[in-house]
Amino acid sequence: MHKNVDRSLTGKIGRVSGRIAPGTIGEVMIPFHGGTSAFHAHPYDGVATFEVGTRVLVMYFEPPQTVFVDALPDILEMDS
Repeated sequence: MHKNVDRSLTGKIGRVSGRIAPGTIGEVMIPFHGGTSAFHAHPYDGVATFEVGTRVLVMYFEPPQTVFVDALPDILEMDS
């Protein structure tokens, strides 16, 4: 499923800036290289939906600009 995987963004927390849902290309803003960059985003499990403003966890990064995201675990939500 994930062929060209780069783990450099795995575990990063991003904020949804364009709705992420099955069959669509969403967008997430992630701290990257000293700034914040926009990445195309898909649900990691293929079925989840994330609304704009939701914080998510990056599971996979497929260069050049695509990430697969999952819900942010409660333990990490409490740190914000």
